[in-house]
Amino acid sequence: MLESGCKAVKEGVLEKRSDGLLQLWKKKRCILTEEGLLLIPPKQQPPPPQQQQQQEPPVPAEPAAKIKELHFSNMKTVDCVERKGKYVYFTVVMAEGKEIDFRCAQEQGWNAAITLQMVQYKNRQAILAVRSTRQKQQHLGQPHGPRLRTASNST
Repeated sequence: MLESGCKAVKEGVLEKRSDGLLQLWKKKRCILTEEGLLLIPPKQQPPPPQQQQQQEPPVPAEPAAKIKELHFSNMKTVDCVERKGKYVYFTVVMAEGKEIDFRCAQEQGWNAAITLQMVQYKNRQAILAVRSTRQKQQHLGQPHGPRLRTASNST
């Protein structure tokens, strides 16, 4: 998303519940853009000094394959599950039905920021769809919609 020129709206750390049996909370660096949410594993520790002396190529901190993108076009809703202690727990529901659980400190407001950006994205898409439909109708010479008969037309 960032490669396409989208600006970061919010950056920070979210905790994501893992899919495994234990369902542990794992910290993810997150970048919220106008197109969706990027989940990046936290930076790995630098290599031990022995490796640095051997002049080995540095290990990338975050391989591109580990970056997960939750695009708004694939997102259905953001559900606020509960506020408990210092955390807000919320779920991102994807279009295919997959649910991804997150938590963050209440004052960070990630759930509200994600919801707001998703709504704005969907509104932009709806406006583009309407414009596209109108352009097609104008190109084909069709009227913009059903016309109402007025009293002067019917007499």
